[in-house]
Amino acid sequence: MTRARVLAHGTLHCFPIGLRDAQGNPVNAEVSAVVHDGERLILASDKPIPGEERSAVFAVDVDGEGRPDEASLVYFTQPLIKQATKYEDFALTADGRHVLATTGFDRIAEDSHALNAYNHLLIWPLGNPDAVSVVDPDPRDGVEGSLELRAKLDAAIGTPYYKIEGLAAIPGERGDGLLLFGVREQGKHHDNFEYVCRVVGAHYRVSAAGNLTFVDELRSLYRFDPERFEAVRHVCGLSSLEYDPYNHRLYLLTSFETEQDGVERIGGYLWVMSLDDFTAGREPQLVGDESGAALEFEHKAEGLAVLDAARLFVAYDNDRHLGLGAIDARDERHASEAPYTVLAMDA
Repeated sequence: MTRARVLAHGTLHCFPIGLRDAQGNPVNAEVSAVVHDGERLILASDKPIPGEERSAVFAVDVDGEGRPDEASLVYFTQPLIKQATKYEDFALTADGRHVLATTGFDRIAEDSHALNAYNHLLIWPLGNPDAVSVVDPDPRDGVEGSLELRAKLDAAIGTPYYKIEGLAAIPGERGDGLLLFGVREQGKHHDNFEYVCRVVGAHYRVSAAGNLTFVDELRSLYRFDPERFEAVRHVCGLSSLEYDPYNHRLYLLTSFETEQDGVERIGGYLWVMSLDDFTAGREPQLVGDESGAALEFEHKAEGLAVLDAARLFVAYDNDRHLGLGAIDARDERHASEAPYTVLAMDA
């Protein structure tokens, strides 16, 4: 069994305390995406962070313990990055040269472009977000969003409604890469769906100009059912994918938000598998804690980043839940704070 040890817990202020939106409502930090670019963490909230000088995407340095340094926080304010809404996961391309960012693709307007902001896959060169571009846009000029990609996701997933929450790029068999999209929800409608742990994807290439193109059809690649594992106590959906280039393996996060005995419960689990097992469709391994029991997060684990060969950074999106539990001695976080955990992975 692969086991994990907690190295650190903490919270990160993502914007000033007391920030409100244009309607006067308090803004809540809901970090759902994170990636380590080799030097710093890039994070995103799945809700907008208002202010001309801010955006839902930002970067922070990390110290020697893997903790984010909020004094170094810098927002990515490029128009395309500010335009996309409901970020759900980040990834590096398989060669580590570009950053990819996906939104949830969980809503689209049938008769207008009003909801196109929810349908974006973005790419930019590592360290240069000013060069961001949209992947697989609508071929018509002036229509923004990855609408061609949405049509491909429709065909691969096969249901009218779905929600993308995972993104990872792994080495391909032909010198290119294989881009993986993790599906958390699928069904007939946003209020008539099932939680799933499913992966669809396709091979891709990145041109010298930094454009990503798919070289074959998007298709269903993998699926597993966490409920088959006795240690899993709640119905889960996939919440993040992360390729570990140091150990050539794939991490999966699942999270739950449920009600039991009249009490709302949130949390998550961590899974790991080799690329061979992924290709063969085998079940992943449920990561354990130091005692060998299943590692069950007390917060809603939504973002995962590989810091190095032995450490992971887990970001939590607790929605409106303000309780901190073991994260902090305080009872509640500020709405501007995002809780996190740094883990050491022991084989």
